[in-house]
Amino acid sequence: MKLTWNDAEDIAIQLAEKFPGLDPLTVRFTDLHKWVIALPEFADDPAKSNEGILEAVQMAWHEEYKHG
Repeated sequence: MKLTWNDAEDIAIQLAEKFPGLDPLTVRFTDLHKWVIALPEFADDPAKSNEGILEAVQMAWHEEYKHG
């Protein structure tokens, strides 16, 4: 499955698996962006992200973290 910036929930699941125990609210957007584009399944243009998209990923990841 190829991921795009529109797949915030799927990206969040992968980040939660890759960084277990890390509170996503402590992650800077610059690091979050770097980690998302480094995911093997990520296949979107890195330049298409913005603060709103990164925040959506962060919030989805936070939900995974709270319920993990």
